[in-house]
Amino acid sequence: MRVVLISTYDLGRQPFGLASPAAWLRAGGHEVTMADLSCSPMPRVAVEQAALIAFFLPMHTATKLFLRLVDRVKEANPGAHLCAYGLYAPLNERLLRSAGIATILGGEFESGLAELARRLSTGERSAAEPGAGETSAQPRAISLDRQRFLAPDRTGLPPLGAYAHLVVGRATRRVGYTEASRGCRHLCRHCPVVPVYRGQFRVVQSDVVLEDIRRQVAAGAQHITFGDPDFFNGPGHAVPIVRALHEQWPWLSYDVTIKVEHLLQHADLMPVLRATGCAFVTSAVESLDDAVLERLAKGHTHQEFFDVLHLMRAADLPMSPTFIPFTPWTTLAGYREFLRALAGLDLAAQVSPIQLAIRLLIPEGSLLLELPEVRRLIGRFNGRGLCYPWRNADPAVDALCQEIQALIKSEEKRSAERGEIFRKIWDLAQAGEFPIDVPMVSRAAIPYLTEPWYC
Repeated sequence: MRVVLISTYDLGRQPFGLASPAAWLRAGGHEVTMADLSCSPMPRVAVEQAALIAFFLPMHTATKLFLRLVDRVKEANPGAHLCAYGLYAPLNERLLRSAGIATILGGEFESGLAELARRLSTGERSAAEPGAGETSAQPRAISLDRQRFLAPDRTGLPPLGAYAHLVVGRATRRVGYTEASRGCRHLCRHCPVVPVYRGQFRVVQSDVVLEDIRRQVAAGAQHITFGDPDFFNGPGHAVPIVRALHEQWPWLSYDVTIKVEHLLQHADLMPVLRATGCAFVTSAVESLDDAVLERLAKGHTHQEFFDVLHLMRAADLPMSPTFIPFTPWTTLAGYREFLRALAGLDLAAQVSPIQLAIRLLIPEGSLLLELPEVRRLIGRFNGRGLCYPWRNADPAVDALCQEIQALIKSEEKRSAERGEIFRKIWDLAQAGEFPIDVPMVSRAAIPYLTEPWYC
């Protein structure tokens, strides 16, 4: 059977979410075409001939782009069975059903896709299709069953050179992407992982991870991004992987994402990360306001972030913090204090500019909806925006957010330095006199990916 797997956007990286299920489907004897529309055109002939077309929806932007695309796909092949899988598929099940999606798969989706393809190829109908009998079971929208993974099959995807690169000094490195685990042990209220995994995480077997890295190194990868929501959900699984990575490819660098809470808990592992080639650690700090952190259930305080930053600098391990500075509880005074704190921590030129402009997103299924104060301030779900709209009590805060976003877009078009952009945001926010002794480290001195972290 002919299958097309489509990704619309995955943060500038070669999609694991296409390559992993492709291995399963090809092992089942199916002909698979992978289409990454972020850097290649839609394969119209393959779409027209496919019996199954599955859309990978790992994030908000990918889902919004899918909504612009799905009618074209249905027009090209009205008889194909349409499936949506990935983190944002079960969160937006109602909307996806109305768009013509017959099967929704979230959580550990590879086995579900393989079973769906098997059933379609043998003529079994899905319970969602007209005329299906009661014995035709529809796959669960969310499966957390443990899987024995296969090494991802990236045959047919654009080369790694088409994706984001790592910049280190004046040099760039070609970047590969893999996952050692999915899900998360924690229940941060704003996180889209939580409504799907509910405090659980699942590992990708170590031999599969290392084989995936080996193949990407053979394809030219010089750096690996681990896409785990939190690399230290299971340090007993993660650390042996990076030790083996460094032993086999001592020149290969990598980056990971780890919670502030876990960095404190496992501070003894920071030197291990550095020694095995970790170029930087991304950490979702989100806010420097303890009241906001409590509402988000982040599990750390602003002081604990300061402590972690100190520990990481002592270990010579760069941190790439991410923030959600614009929330319903943000004030102009609070935002100005946020900028002052970053300047005082020597982070002014280290934080990606977009992190100074991100606005809290409340998607379908968000645990933030459990808070009465959030339910009082939101509007009706916006199907086009895929979120519940909200406004700050002070219109000037929302206006500032829009102005900063426009500024960043304009400045990044001309490749302005991070420090320069920070100064302009500082002036726009009227944060006061800029301290002349703040080190404005050149952006090129800090490792960073050319695709900024977004959502």
